[in-house]
Amino acid sequence: MLALHFQTHRFQAYFRPEFSTPFGLALMLYVQTPDTTDRSFQYGDGLFTTIKVKDGKVMLWNLHLQRLVSGAKALLIHAFDTDELTHRVQQAISASEQVIKVLISRGQAGRGYSPQGIDVPCCYISTATLPDYSLWQQQGLRLGIADFKLAQQPALAGLKHNNRLEQVLIKAELAQSGFDELVVFDQSGAVIEVSAANLMFSKNGQWFTPKLDQAGINGVMRQHLMSQRQVTEARYSLADLQQADALLICNALMGVVPVTEFAGQTKDMELVRQFVCGVEL
Repeated sequence: MLALHFQTHRFQAYFRPEFSTPFGLALMLYVQTPDTTDRSFQYGDGLFTTIKVKDGKVMLWNLHLQRLVSGAKALLIHAFDTDELTHRVQQAISASEQVIKVLISRGQAGRGYSPQGIDVPCCYISTATLPDYSLWQQQGLRLGIADFKLAQQPALAGLKHNNRLEQVLIKAELAQSGFDELVVFDQSGAVIEVSAANLMFSKNGQWFTPKLDQAGINGVMRQHLMSQRQVTEARYSLADLQQADALLICNALMGVVPVTEFAGQTKDMELVRQFVCGVEL
C-alpha cells in the first residue's frame, strides 16, 4: 500500500512530505501554488469529499472515508493509507465549526491522458468557514426545474470526481433562475438531484429517492439517511415530484433542508421534520 503526498491548504499554505512518521510521510510547510503537473489540475483526474466539523468533531467521517476509498478504486487510483489520511484530517481541525475538503488526485505526471506509471496519489486538505444554512433549515426553500440535463455515464455515476463542469453550468443557471435550488434531470428525463445536494420526497407516508446508477452523486448525507430510515430507491419523473406530499434536499454541510414550494406547488415541511427527527445531522 502506498502513502499519499499530502498538501494542506490554509491561507496559501501548503504541506509536502519530508520524513517518516508512524503514519508514513510527515509534512513540512512551504508557501507556493500546487504543481500544475498534477493530474487533477490537468484532467480533473481524482475525487473529493467535503466534510462538516461540528463541535470540533468530524461528522460522518467513516462514510466520507468509504467514499474516497471506493471512489479511488473505481477510478483505478492506487490505494492509500487510510490511517494516515484520518490523522491528517483530524490535524486540520482549527475551529469548533468549519468545513474540511479532502481532494485526492492520481498524482503528478507529464503530459498525456494515460495513467500508466503514476503510482503515488496526492492528497490536498483545505479548510473553510462553515456556511450558515439555519434560515433554509427553519423556513425551507423554493425549488425550480433546471433546463440543463446531466449526461448518463454508468462508470462514473455516484462518484464525486473532480470533473464538475455540469454542476458549474447548473449553478450558473441557478443564479439567473430566482429559485433557491433547481431539480436536475438526466437526458432520459429521470430525476437525479439538485445542483449541490441530493433529493428525497414523500408520498402517502413513504419516502423515495432517485436511483443514481446513470448520473448524479451518491452523497454522504443521502447514505446516512438511507441507513437510518426506510427509503425506496428507483427511477422517478417530474410527475412524481409534482404529486409528492413533501420534498427535502440534503448534503453533508447543510444536513437536511425542507422544500416549501416546488414549481408553484406548496409542500409539507412538517413531514420532513418528522422524517429526520432523531437523526444526527
